[in-house]
Amino acid sequence: MDSPSADIHLSPVTKNAVLVDGVVLNGPTLDSKSGEKFVEEAFPLIMEEAVRKATNVNEKVCEWQPPDALKQLLDLELREEGESHQQILQRCQDVIKYSVKTGHPRFFNQLYAGLDHYSLVARFITEALNPSVYTYEVSPVFLLIEEVVLKKMMEYVGWEKGGDGIFCPGGSVSNMYAVNVARYKHCPNIKDEGLSGLPRLVMFASEECHYSISKAAAFLGIGMKNVYAVSSDDRGKMIPEELEKQVQRAKKEGAVPFLVCATAGTTVFGAFDPLQEIADVCKKHHLWLHVDASWGGSALMSRKHRHLLSGIHRADSVAWNPHKMLMAGLQCCAFLMKDRTGLLQMCHSAQASYLFQKDKFYDVSCDTGDKSIQCSRRSDAFKFWFMWKAIGTRGLEGRVNRALALARYLAEEIKKKEGFRLLLEPEYANVCFWYIPPSLRNMPEGPEFWKRLHQVAPAIKERMMKKGSMMIGYQPHRCQVNFFRQIVISPQVSREDMDFVLKEIEALGVDM
Repeated sequence: MDSPSADIHLSPVTKNAVLVDGVVLNGPTLDSKSGEKFVEEAFPLIMEEAVRKATNVNEKVCEWQPPDALKQLLDLELREEGESHQQILQRCQDVIKYSVKTGHPRFFNQLYAGLDHYSLVARFITEALNPSVYTYEVSPVFLLIEEVVLKKMMEYVGWEKGGDGIFCPGGSVSNMYAVNVARYKHCPNIKDEGLSGLPRLVMFASEECHYSISKAAAFLGIGMKNVYAVSSDDRGKMIPEELEKQVQRAKKEGAVPFLVCATAGTTVFGAFDPLQEIADVCKKHHLWLHVDASWGGSALMSRKHRHLLSGIHRADSVAWNPHKMLMAGLQCCAFLMKDRTGLLQMCHSAQASYLFQKDKFYDVSCDTGDKSIQCSRRSDAFKFWFMWKAIGTRGLEGRVNRALALARYLAEEIKKKEGFRLLLEPEYANVCFWYIPPSLRNMPEGPEFWKRLHQVAPAIKERMMKKGSMMIGYQPHRCQVNFFRQIVISPQVSREDMDFVLKEIEALGVDM
């Protein structure tokens, strides 16, 4: 053993110190009391700044700073020595101050928004416990909860006999799971032999599908060129007759069709593909039907609106993100499968002997982690379960109904207001519209008009963010120039907020 270094202060714990390589091994070195005190001081700050003020309609949605200025304000440099608790508390305050408040009633920018307090507490619990959901021995509560939540979600999809599934990090990964499992089902030798022995596989998705479908094809070695885009109608819905043509085209080319991805709630228009007709095509050609319901899946909770997903029970797999419309908190994403033969396990299992031993003292069927492409995995199902327990199915249904009612109200107000034009009637919670400033209202709608209108939404977006009054997304789409795409989700949003949006856009753009 090394002798004690001259600069080591021998506290009562270290008087009889055992040293290895100059490191004292006696007793813990983490100062738990100091750490607990810091947590106690940080929690009131978080409650005030990240919960109360961040959801207060009278506060800013964001405190805008350009990147270079923000780097200086935050003092991002990492140094040899740590900082005092007071300095670290100030870091907490600064991080919250300059972050976008996604729980704010006037944050309409993404397909998630709002703050559910029960989900937040559930996240506090899992962050404190830091579980990894792969085996029952290290995550008994959360594995059982995930099983219950998946089963309940499958009931809403309409799979009366149940199925299989797993929570995963995002709808994009859920879609990747679907492509991988469908390919394994079609070509089970892929797992051992790889791509070299496969025919040219082709999959199909609409022009309006999420970009993660092409990413999945690239990531899994199928190739983006082998994702055949199926034409959509003016509302953004896949045309089943065009799907049939594309399948026939692939077969004539000597390719092997294996999967169709339909979308229930497209990103831009919130469109729902006709699932019954698409399922008929899939049945005819023996194709796996995956429904990306990451955004629109929550309509299944509403007796009034679940008709939007008519036919989803015929899908082989479904992606559904409760962190969106239902506000379960990022991230909370389920991949669901109708299969009950263990296909998900067979596709991904590697049977790591240091995790999934067969001679454990409990029922090892509870060790579900080998179904996942991950090893470590967060307990994302818990926050959904906890929130569902708190507000019940009726509470979740009410969220969907109110969001869609507010979207309808906004659309009707847009029709009445001079200078605003709706692109199409909203089917879900996406409201897409142009603001036409006074300078363009009497101009003929030729190339110059559309060129100038294209510049309006980005300019207003810049002004609203620098003011901090609200956040709404915009984008062009096909031949249509930039328009606003407002997403309505949070139950904290009111009719007054809808009125404010139109008045604020008008005020920000009146001089353009």
